[in-house]
Amino acid sequence: MCAFKTLIVEDNPLFRQTILDILSAQFPSMVLEAAADGTTALERIGEALPDLILMDIKLPGENGLHLTEHIKKKHPGVVVVVLTSYDWPEYREAAYKFGANHFMIKGSSTKKEIVELIESILADLGFSSNGAQRNNRSR
Repeated sequence: MCAFKTLIVEDNPLFRQTILDILSAQFPSMVLEAAADGTTALERIGEALPDLILMDIKLPGENGLHLTEHIKKKHPGVVVVVLTSYDWPEYREAAYKFGANHFMIKGSSTKKEIVELIESILADLGFSSNGAQRNNRSR
């Protein structure tokens, strides 16, 4: 039995905590980690490879898009959701070009939309709906 692991890479402490709170309340069995910058994110990934990464585009030091590209080259099975405050077509296109699986707008995505996306990712990766265990499918 292996719990679903999520890494939130977000430099805004309030938004990072909000996402952590939503996920821990909705998916109590999910293992949650957080990082405020790219260097810490890479350390966390090296320690325990997450199944899902919620990635801000603008981070101190490293751009979240380049970080996404790096992660997807090394770990193509990791699902990356790019988060941004800017709903610009060029950001959306760049996110997918660099390997993101999903794209979410911080200011306009509701709690319900976030939860539904995570539930969909859990199902796609073969995990139970609460993130507690992997079903018989493997990634």
